[in-house]
Amino acid sequence: MKNIIEEFVLYPLEKPNFVKTALVKYKQNGIEKSWEIVESHNSVAILIYHKERDAFVLVKQFRPPVYHRNGDGMTIELCAGLIDKEKSLLQIAQEEIEEECGFCVPLESIERITEVLSAVGTSGSKQVIYYVEVDESLRVSEGGGIEHEQIEVVEVPLEEAKKFMYDESIAKTVGLMFAFMWWFDRFER
Repeated sequence: MKNIIEEFVLYPLEKPNFVKTALVKYKQNGIEKSWEIVESHNSVAILIYHKERDAFVLVKQFRPPVYHRNGDGMTIELCAGLIDKEKSLLQIAQEEIEEECGFCVPLESIERITEVLSAVGTSGSKQVIYYVEVDESLRVSEGGGIEHEQIEVVEVPLEEAKKFMYDESIAKTVGLMFAFMWWFDRFER
């Protein structure tokens, strides 16, 4: 995927779409305190294992906050989406699998792994992590996201997954790392 950044400028948010900032004031053990927080959407993430290719199906995309911090901005992540619709978590996961990775999976094939908290120092948002197995019979498109999303579907062969996990030159999420650890704990041969 070609990634050309022409201009990158930070602006204060006046009417945010996805996050809200706030200052919370509270008393803890008789001491008055305050903390800056970010209210954000919860999300779902899905570890996808391709049975025929013996590989994990992941997504690569540009993340402006990562770019702001390290100058590249490309991350490899689990297929994921915000919980911002009037649908069940499983339906949102199913929709994201199709939109981002191109597989139409039955709801009953999506297995819940667990729920985790992310960004606990700023937002404490929840992410529900799921697992699903796919093969080419479930492929309906090449994936890549919707509208102006620029998502590249990538595969990490199972035999390279542990090396991938510890390769610090690849920007990846904690959810991805946890899901891989779960997989190896459950399925490792």
